Amino acid sequence: MSETGITDPSQTASEDLTTLASAFWDYYLETNPTEAHLLGLYRYAAFYEDLSRAAEDRQVEALRTFAADAESIDPGALDAQQRTTRAVLLQTATSTADRLEARLAELTGANPIFGSQAMVPILVGMFALPDATVAQALLEKLHGVARAYGEEADRLREGVASGRTPAAFAVTDTVAQLDAILGTDVADDPVLAALPAAPAEVDAESFRAAVTAVVADELRPAMAAFRDVLRDEVLPHARPDDRCGLAALPDGEATYAALLRYYTTTDKTAQEIHDLGLATVAKLAEEYRSLGPDVVGTDDLAQIFEAMRTDPALHFTEGEQLVTASEVAMQRAWDAMPDWFEVLPQAPCEVRSTTSGAKAFYFPPAGDGSRGGTFFINVDDPTSWGTFELEAMAFHEGIPGHHLQLAIAAELDAVPEFRKHLHNSAYAEGWGLYTERLADEMGLYTSPVDRMGMYAADSMRACRLVVDTGLHALGWSREQAVQYMLDNSPLAEGVVRPEVDRYITMPGQACSYMVGRVEIERIRRAAEERQGEAFDVRRFHSAVLDSGSLPLGVLDEVVAARLP
Repeated sequence: MSETGITDPSQTASEDLTTLASAFWDYYLETNPTEAHLLGLYRYAAFYEDLSRAAEDRQVEALRTFAADAESIDPGALDAQQRTTRAVLLQTATSTADRLEARLAELTGANPIFGSQAMVPILVGMFALPDATVAQALLEKLHGVARAYGEEADRLREGVASGRTPAAFAVTDTVAQLDAILGTDVADDPVLAALPAAPAEVDAESFRAAVTAVVADELRPAMAAFRDVLRDEVLPHARPDDRCGLAALPDGEATYAALLRYYTTTDKTAQEIHDLGLATVAKLAEEYRSLGPDVVGTDDLAQIFEAMRTDPALHFTEGEQLVTASEVAMQRAWDAMPDWFEVLPQAPCEVRSTTSGAKAFYFPPAGDGSRGGTFFINVDDPTSWGTFELEAMAFHEGIPGHHLQLAIAAELDAVPEFRKHLHNSAYAEGWGLYTERLADEMGLYTSPVDRMGMYAADSMRACRLVVDTGLHALGWSREQAVQYMLDNSPLAEGVVRPEVDRYITMPGQACSYMVGRVEIERIRRAAEERQGEAFDVRRFHSAVLDSGSLPLGVLDEVVAARLP
């Protein structure tokens, strides 16, 4: 209230937004209890995600309400930071509701890359158990995992009834993974292998025995029942390799458009993204030819690709080599940071090996400081990794890529909590890919071979634009997608096939990388043109990083305001 007793509209709008942002974050944590645990927020440690259709319906309704409430707040009554908060909340709630309404559980419930059977052991290994209460809560969470397998089975049954089913290979590969897990002794179950140490006040033997009982009595039977549904009820109706994309579905076009909006935070059409990919692939061909003579002795593109795939001298032999090389590269990057960044994160970043999940991936630090950032690298087949790949991957996943971006966001003071921790894929992956080229600008690549790895990483992401849209908008077959990547990148077939399978089971996500990078580079060029000699790359990086994860349109506005 003002001194005259009349309510100040700007004060009311500000208070409404603060309340709404806090409620949005609380709701997110409640519906994403696993992420809350990973962040070191333990009030939902005993819970696991509700994957039922009813829960999905409730989430859509709640998100639509959050979006409407944000829309109703007058942006003219807010300051710049508050307008950013309003825009991020509105876009996040709307695009997430759109994605949920696509009912992807019916289509992607069988996922050999990011399915529960692959990810739950990794997550369990990441959970901090600071005290007896949280350790006990882990047992309850595993009850929830068992329940969730049943919910996933129900969603797949709904898909069969409506003619919306997963790709057949995803079903058979997931069944094979479940069979392999269930074929081991309970004592060797991946969840038990990943189990963190019990807190000091908890008897370690009793704790492990309790977890073992849940795994044996609830989790494994639930996995077996899920496996049976996949094999007996879903597989007979699953989509074959020549119709594995969303383009094969009656509602595929609308579903894919919603997913592209969600993952790229833009309104780019599938065709526009496809064309961007084709143009980027063509540009990369010239870069390969210019560097080829120094690396493999030829500028013939096919010969360059073949050497990168098959030359034993250009491939690792042991998993530990991957970890060590990543650590060395990240340390070199860290030493160079002050010349390129104004703010550095407090949290450390470690490298861990894994034999499941994606080729490489990153988990941000826990908010309570119990765990730093973690860059996982898949060492299941070390020979599939080219030595030239490692530096670009380390810069992308670790420093100055995801760790710098996500850790800085988590440590921000002047923004609502949800902006510290929620990350859209176009911003996050666009930044990761931007930093691969930034590392070249910084002089971080050790040799021409390692710079060639930067091109290889670009090839993967450029081909993703072509292949993802090809599969889901243009009706490409699985084999057509594989062949395109083999023809237009140095990636080995053993890498290409799981990559393509990832795009099939996660429609749209793969487009976020290059779309995000291209936009960040465009925003930087615009700032350089506006500021001329006054442009400071350190200030530009602060403008990109110190507002948390932003939709690309909002990022453009923020940088333009900060660097006029």
